Amino acid sequence: MRCVSEVAHSRFIATAGLVTSVEAARAFIAGVRAEMPDASHHVYAYIIGHGNTTTLGMSDDGEPSGTAGRPVMGVVKGSGLGDVIVVVTRYFGGTLLGTGGLVHAYGDAAKAVLAIMPREEKIERRTLVIVVDYASYEQTRRLIAAHASTITIEEFAADVTIEVSVPLEQQPLLASAVTELTAGKAQIVEM
Repeated sequence: MRCVSEVAHSRFIATAGLVTSVEAARAFIAGVRAEMPDASHHVYAYIIGHGNTTTLGMSDDGEPSGTAGRPVMGVVKGSGLGDVIVVVTRYFGGTLLGTGGLVHAYGDAAKAVLAIMPREEKIERRTLVIVVDYASYEQTRRLIAAHASTITIEEFAADVTIEVSVPLEQQPLLASAVTELTAGKAQIVEM
């Protein structure tokens, strides 16, 4: 995602993306730098993870300390998102913005790009392998769908082996439903 704004003849280009590791964040930053090598600054902030298990990173990239990276980080933290990076690229337009002007320009650019970024709830999932007889196959497929789960692999041999991606909170419910359906004959293994 990308947004462009102009403040006192300086162009601010905010780019946001999904990152799940520090290495991915560094690669994202390097990609933005490579795309716009003639820019004055590439200020960034990222949060990897969510809740109590997060890794944070930010840089003012040559702007006065606390005027660029910190406001972008404040916006990213305030968004409630995890696994996100925002890089705000500045092309200097000849007018000094001062400390307050920089804080507002960088913060506003970060807000604008996060406002248009698509959001998706991150749901922890597990993989289950379920082995059922052919007579229970169709009903098992319906149970899988009813428990917000997705079939990733199906193998048909003497029995049917179904690999399923299941939301963590649905795992015991699905396992119980399949066990009840098959009168305990299904084999269910967590991978």
